[in-house]
Order: sequence, then C-alpha cells, then structure tokens
Amino acid sequence: MPEGKGVEHLSHLGSEDTSYTFEYDPSLLETFENNHPNRDYFVKFNCPEFTTLCPKTGQPDFAALYISYIPEKKMVESKSLKLYLFSYRNHGGFHEDAINMIVNDLVELMDPRYLEVWGKFTPRGGISIDPYVNYGRSGTKYEEMASQRLLYHDMHPENIDNR
Repeated sequence: MPEGKGVEHLSHLGSEDTSYTFEYDPSLLETFENNHPNRDYFVKFNCPEFTTLCPKTGQPDFAALYISYIPEKKMVESKSLKLYLFSYRNHGGFHEDAINMIVNDLVELMDPRYLEVWGKFTPRGGISIDPYVNYGRSGTKYEEMASQRLLYHDMHPENIDNR
C-alpha cells in the first residue's frame, strides 16, 4: 500500500488543532487498515502517564498502561488512543473498571484477534493495584490464548523500583 493511502479519514493525526477532552469519550478512537492481516503479530503501546480519578475522593490515580493486541482488519491510530486515554482524566472510576472499559472499547472498535491491557497504578494508602484484563476472540485459538495468558500473566513479575 502506498504511503498515506487509507488514512485520509483520520481526523486527529497531523492536526494542528488538537483539543483535549477531559471527560471519558470513546468516540475519539480511530482506526486504519491492517496491511498484514495474513500474519499474527503483536502491537504494544506503553502509556506511562494515564490518569483517572478516584470515584469516592476525587483524588487523581496515576498508572502506566500496557496495551497489546493482535490485529485482524483494523488497527487503532496512536494519536486517537492518546486522546482517548487522556479523556479519562476527570473520569471517576475504580482502577479495575477503567481497565475493563478500555478493553471493551478497543474490542468494539477493532474486533482484534487478541487484546490485553495491564494497568500498573502508583500506590495510594500504601497499596498499588495492577488490574490485568484480556480478550481472545471466541471460538478461536485466541480464546485459549487469553485463558492461558490470564492464568500466567504475572508468573515473572517485574522488579518494582519506580513507585
């Protein structure tokens, strides 16, 4: 596919008039066509500046998000993902809810073969919460993959030295 072909519909990428939404808004997400649908491969986003609000106290919660997926026909455009994640800034929700919402929105948007999101939140009150949520397309090998990765997702936890 020639460079630039199939991306004309993307409204965020290359825009000099980026506006940031402070309320949860999944309509910010945009996709483009996967040029390699015949191959399984992972796409991984590392998002170290995710913020949301505690629904009870209104205090900010900070996390590094790790989003990985195996695309089918559609892929999420990274700037739209950034703006979507930024829209959680004033969203009041528990950590686990936010991560599940992100998975639900990305599955609905792209219909990927496989997707996982791991939120590694900084501690508040001496406890950090690291919800991991994944999805594998039903009736395929990716459904089994999701089951296995869920069971073993934290078998080799990283050294925590940044929080």
